[in-house]
Amino acid sequence: MKELVEYLVKSLADRPEEVILEEHEDDETVFLELKIAPDDLGKIIGKGGNTINAIRTVVQAAASSHKKRAKLDVVS
Repeated sequence: MKELVEYLVKSLADRPEEVILEEHEDDETVFLELKIAPDDLGKIIGKGGNTINAIRTVVQAAASSHKKRAKLDVVS
C-alpha cells in the first residue's frame, strides 16, 4: 500500500523528495499518513478534493484485495 501511494503522490508533486509517508496497520485497517511540501498541498488535494479522493479510491481498492480497509490522511 505504501509504495502505491508514494508512487502516485511523487508523480504529481513538484518536490517529490519532500514526500513522507508513514504506514501503521492493525488487524483489518491500514493507516497511511502523508506529509508533503506546503507548495504541493493544493496540487495533491486538487480542486474540490478530487485528486486526493481519487488516490484514496485506488488505495481502498488495493486494500480490499487484501481484505483490509485503508485510511489515507494528509497532514501538514
